[in-house]
Amino acid sequence: MTRKVTLGFENDCVTVPVADILPVRVLGKSVKSSRKYVQITASIREVGLVEPPVVTRNAGEGGSWLLLDGHIRIEVLKDLGIEQVECLVSTDDEAFTYNKRISRLAPIQEHRMILKAIERGVSEEKIAAALDLNPQSVRRKVKLLDGICSEAVAILKDKACTAAVFGTLRKMIPLRQIEAAELMVNANNYSVAYASAILAGTPQAQLVEATKPKRVKGVTPEAVARMEKELARLQEGITSIRDSYGEDHLQLTVLRGYLARLLGNARVVRYLMQTRPEFLSEFQTIAEMESVLPSEAE
Repeated sequence: MTRKVTLGFENDCVTVPVADILPVRVLGKSVKSSRKYVQITASIREVGLVEPPVVTRNAGEGGSWLLLDGHIRIEVLKDLGIEQVECLVSTDDEAFTYNKRISRLAPIQEHRMILKAIERGVSEEKIAAALDLNPQSVRRKVKLLDGICSEAVAILKDKACTAAVFGTLRKMIPLRQIEAAELMVNANNYSVAYASAILAGTPQAQLVEATKPKRVKGVTPEAVARMEKELARLQEGITSIRDSYGEDHLQLTVLRGYLARLLGNARVVRYLMQTRPEFLSEFQTIAEMESVLPSEAE
């Protein structure tokens, strides 16, 4: 049997008067003074509306629409005096949060987006105006990955690293950049402070300016030497765990299967219930696991 799939949106967008769109929630008083509001305003003013608002037909009021997503965009259009807007029409009036699973643009992705725009002939000034930045900031974003090896870029391509983090990585040789990127990913820490700590623990020979003495503000040379040793041990530990991970996962999978077979034997279950009930509970939990991987690794 084939089941008909219900479309979530109408096939075509519709052009709707802004005045006929009724919001389903009230924006906070501080929204218009926020950085996000200013950036959306600049973007719409320079390049127009990129993402159409989502509306649904208002069954109770003919000719009006309920706004499900895009409240800030609609407010910006009102401020700019724009009277009509093209909207995506939802077939459901459920006002859920469309941006609940939104993925923010990572700095490397933003860098590539700006480069592509420049390749297509968009000036740095126009990009700056659309992003509500000054042209100098755009130029810095263009040069974000200068001196960063491609392997480190691939590791951090979707991570929320600031420009200062890449400035710190730039002081290391390519091999050390890769190690530093892996350390940040394993620790799930992409802060400038953590990148600086990795730099402080980097041996002199792995710096771009290997002949220049390494100085870390507020840290003595003895403390730097200790940090280098500790970071080296940490790197060795991570490598060891990663090398044995596949074998450990296989053993755990086999163990889970073996316990499931044991618990399929009524005599074994009866024995455990009478002598080791605490073991039985733990064995059942392991046997019923859907995966032996931690949830963040799936």
